[in-house]
Amino acid sequence: MSTVVKEQDINKTVWKACDTFRGIIDPSQYKDYILTMLFLKYVSDVNKEKRKEYLVKYEGNEARVDRAMSMERFVVPENSHFDFIYEKRNEKNLGEIIDIALADLEEANREKLTSEDGSGIFRNISFNSSNLGDEKDKNTRLKNLLIDFKELDLTPSHLDREDIIGNAYEFLIANFASDAGKKAGEFFTPAEVSTLLAKLTKSKPGARIYDPTCGSASLLIKAGKEVGGNNFSLYGQEANGSTWALAVMNMFLHGFDNASIRWGDTLRNPKHKEGDALMKFDTVVANPPFSLDKWGADEAASDKYNRFWRGTPPKSKGDWAFISHMIESAYENTGKVGVVVPHGVLFRGSSEGVIRKKTIEDNQLEAVVGLPSNLFFGTGIPAAILIFNKGKGANTDVLFIDASQGYEAGKNQNKLRLKEDIGKIVDTYEKFKKGVLQAGVAEDKYSYVATFDEIKENDFNLNIPRYVDTFEEEDEIDITAVQNEIITLEKELVSVQAKMQDYLKELNLNP
Repeated sequence: MSTVVKEQDINKTVWKACDTFRGIIDPSQYKDYILTMLFLKYVSDVNKEKRKEYLVKYEGNEARVDRAMSMERFVVPENSHFDFIYEKRNEKNLGEIIDIALADLEEANREKLTSEDGSGIFRNISFNSSNLGDEKDKNTRLKNLLIDFKELDLTPSHLDREDIIGNAYEFLIANFASDAGKKAGEFFTPAEVSTLLAKLTKSKPGARIYDPTCGSASLLIKAGKEVGGNNFSLYGQEANGSTWALAVMNMFLHGFDNASIRWGDTLRNPKHKEGDALMKFDTVVANPPFSLDKWGADEAASDKYNRFWRGTPPKSKGDWAFISHMIESAYENTGKVGVVVPHGVLFRGSSEGVIRKKTIEDNQLEAVVGLPSNLFFGTGIPAAILIFNKGKGANTDVLFIDASQGYEAGKNQNKLRLKEDIGKIVDTYEKFKKGVLQAGVAEDKYSYVATFDEIKENDFNLNIPRYVDTFEEEDEIDITAVQNEIITLEKELVSVQAKMQDYLKELNLNP
């Protein structure tokens, strides 16, 4: 009987394989080699198991088996199969063999593994790169990598759960993010923040869900899973080529190989369109890069999609550019938007203030949630979540939540706890949506429902302390007790000084 493979088995084996590259290249780079090899091993093992099924079905008729395999939704050419590469592990040109295998795998699955311009997901990675050392060292490292992955049995019938590979992939991305430091923010949103945003924007069955800055697609996947069942479609775009490749593989390993993940700059060249217009979505979620410089302000005035009609954000801060794109990408009257932003978005003036004012006047804003500091990779600053709802109707109130004190402290990063922190935020938001929390209602030092007039009186400044009273009263000070303590300490100081003089005399050091 075959051993059942559990998620921790995969995590342990693959994390050990990382030792091949540690100290040689940066974690933000070697993650691509590890995750690509995991992907290759998985599709190879799936292919191998499917071939065995056809061999039984067609009673060993190889010609019929080959014909059936060529009709599969995903094709693995013979020289792209992990087992073929493993057999070549002692060859002097091992890196070249792997690169050719990946190129042929892309070519055999162009619709799934290439972008619109024909670029494949492995275009930014080379196992034959000199970054891996001289020829001898490189071959040794690649051979060890293959040996490590050979231990993994990823055939579907041996896995204890359907989502095990996708979860293992997420585990690795999270750990690479932890190692990669500042660069991690480019490809990964902490799982707890993704979970919170997915719950706050929970989609209905049949929804189109979109992330315009999808990174490795973890947030997008969580938003999809919140639907329950598989009746939803996922769309994403990512500017970084290597990260786009991670997203495509991540989707595939989670079983969402029909997801539409595009490569390109969303603000300058949005890829999801219907005719000449932006494609519309039921739910739009994102954790865009904070205050992106040189985001394309010079081109915004002539934007053919008219996304920036409320105003053009400053050249050096693209936060409201992403927000504007997201709002315009949501269905009119029903679409929902959830976005992670730096706190400056809530109160900065000039053009950002104008855009914020118009957005609130349009009754798009539904909730502002302040998060704890040090949640994100690469930055310790606190962030906020903005929820926009294009179907608010006649209700112009806005919910403010100060969740900055609700977290579990960590050595390097803080975390949101599922029940105490995420659950409390979501519960408060649900009460507001159901009308349980109405205008003027406050939960002490945690939340407040503000009217449009209150926000207008604050000049459309959304800084949370303006609405949620977070002031902590200090304990009363007993002046008499403090004075008595000072007198006592002064007496003790005189006594200590006298003893010190005596010690110095004994040592004949006192002048």
